Amino acid sequence: MRVTMLLCDAAQVADGKLYVLGGGWSLIGPDPMPSAIALKIDVDWNEIDQPHHWELFLVDEDGNPVIAEGLEGPQAIEVRGDFEVGRPVAVPEGSPVDVALALNFGPLPLASGARYRWNLVIDGTASDEWSLSFSTRPARED
Repeated sequence: MRVTMLLCDAAQVADGKLYVLGGGWSLIGPDPMPSAIALKIDVDWNEIDQPHHWELFLVDEDGNPVIAEGLEGPQAIEVRGDFEVGRPVAVPEGSPVDVALALNFGPLPLASGARYRWNLVIDGTASDEWSLSFSTRPARED
């Protein structure tokens, strides 16, 4: 599989296409603000008509999970999902088939002046190319 990932302010999927607002940044904050990740996954022909599981994890610069207060107490910031691509009639045999995903997040409690990375895992496989790094601006001096 091939994956294209983009940090953005907001994203949505309609009719199989990604719509991105404020995309392509790598610096945010310092105040918590909403963000999103737009994903385009090219599924290989031999992986069509099979269920696939994805997981996305937010880690700090040391590779430790980023923890936030949740409804059930402190929890790692992570999301999971599944997708399956059917064999489209109009696509030539052997061609990859794409899947678009838009993951929107409310303001995340991130430390200012720090570095973070979103790591994607599909079907238990990770790739250095399936990650997005970003930094938070230093806190404002009042």
